[in-house]
Amino acid sequence: MIVECAVYEDGVRRPGQLALEHACEAGQEPGAFVWIDLFEPTPEEFAALQEEFSLHPLAVEDAVVAHERPKLERYGEHGFLVLRSARYDDDREEVDFGEILVFAGHGFVITARHGEATEIDGVREALEADRGRLRIGPPSVVHAVLDRVVDDYEPVVLGLQQDIDEVEASLFGDGGNGSPTGRIYKLGREVLELSRSVTPLVEPVRQLASGDWVRENQEEDLEVRRQFRDVLDHVVKDEQWVASQRELLSNLLQANLTQVTIAQNEDMRRISAWVAIVAVPTLVAGIYGMNFEHMPELKWEAGYPMALGLMLAACSFLFWRFKRAGWL
Repeated sequence: MIVECAVYEDGVRRPGQLALEHACEAGQEPGAFVWIDLFEPTPEEFAALQEEFSLHPLAVEDAVVAHERPKLERYGEHGFLVLRSARYDDDREEVDFGEILVFAGHGFVITARHGEATEIDGVREALEADRGRLRIGPPSVVHAVLDRVVDDYEPVVLGLQQDIDEVEASLFGDGGNGSPTGRIYKLGREVLELSRSVTPLVEPVRQLASGDWVRENQEEDLEVRRQFRDVLDHVVKDEQWVASQRELLSNLLQANLTQVTIAQNEDMRRISAWVAIVAVPTLVAGIYGMNFEHMPELKWEAGYPMALGLMLAACSFLFWRFKRAGWL
């Protein structure tokens, strides 16, 4: 659905809502541009926008279907930016993802949102309170939306890092509550999904920081590029964080498997030690249990106590040796 369709002139929003069929004309007026915001738009809604602003069919298809990787494309006179937003749910220890697709050209910006991972209502309010930024036009809107998406990555990264620290503490600290393999794997999936949102975004932001998209005039373009370079710094930092988290989780999983293997080996040593101890009396009893007529000690009165003493002595010696060797 269409959430907003507003005209901004000289950094100020005109009162009221604008009819979609007049949006293109309003955006072509001197010092004005149109910002249209849609939430999970239908093909019919985008068909009207495609006709109004001459949007490329491939970009329109991506905007309707969504599920695209972050990218920046240029189609003639307008650019198309795909963003993946993220929000950390602390109760579920999961990351919710969404998509924001941005069309920008001379005199218009179109934002299409899928999912509710990132809200841009606050972005609009902040821009409308900053008349100087709105005077720049569509590039300022693109920067504001991009900046909000990137800023929202930080709490996600910190939330995942806290979960990873808890796993690490349970794995190597005292009083662990069992094998955390399942939680490590789950966190690995969350970090991988976040990596698919952050890592591909570095190059598009780098292109925006170099001025490879929408330009108004030289002075304003320079200021916008400074703002995009600031966003680029944050994206690169988030990318490095995510990469380090993936490596740390891989190391934690390997360490957990190593601990499981060591524990299994210790169990096998204990079992082997007890089997060896039990084998001695079994061997002695088996020998003296054979029904042969001529066997030593069969007529000896002290034979029975001697056999029991031999069993006890052998078992005690083996128990002492295994205990000293750390097998028991």
